[in-house]
Amino acid sequence: MKAKPRPSPLAALLARELRLARRLGGGASLGLVFFLILVTLVPFAVGPDPKLLARIGPAVLWIAALLASLLGLDRLFQADAEDGSLDLFQLSAVPLELVVVLKCAAHWLTAGLPLVVAAPVFGLMLGLEPAALFGVAASLLAGTPALHALGAIGAALTVGLRRGGLLMAILILPLAVPVLIFGVAAAAAAAGGPVPFRTPFLILCALSLFALAGAPFAAAAALRQMNE
Repeated sequence: MKAKPRPSPLAALLARELRLARRLGGGASLGLVFFLILVTLVPFAVGPDPKLLARIGPAVLWIAALLASLLGLDRLFQADAEDGSLDLFQLSAVPLELVVVLKCAAHWLTAGLPLVVAAPVFGLMLGLEPAALFGVAASLLAGTPALHALGAIGAALTVGLRRGGLLMAILILPLAVPVLIFGVAAAAAAAGGPVPFRTPFLILCALSLFALAGAPFAAAAALRQMNE
């Protein structure tokens, strides 16, 4: 009887991170509830004018998605540091940078992707047109990976601190401003803005690629420095 092939270390690690990401911080449900609350509060703050809500809708959805993406990121490495798994990752044959990539991917799949899917539904509450809904969803799909990659840097820098979520947000939010600017610009362009949709969307994709290329090395360096 042939033995079953063992899964690769990377596949096993990704499966583990997906399970942990669903448990920490409430998973997708907490982010979606937070996202919904922020979107729901806007009409109470600015008034029920449909034209005004449709005009500011892309920016509201992007700001809500940015804040919702930060939920649970402060615990990205905290549990591993507490149970000693982080030390084992540094001693394993898998590079620590790749471990960071897999943890970011798991967190995005469980917390970021549901926001992308829910954004068009919540956009209907703000009276957005179909073109604007498409622009918001496409821009979030291209930009949220950058937010999670930047969040990994903040999580690595604050992993040794108790209640480091606020400090992580202070560190990451300034870095996320370019992603927010071009994300809103792409969503507004899809709704008929003066700028072609392709220009800010491609810049947004470039920002995500740059963050995904550099953030794992910065986060891994911060994690190694913590143990020195």
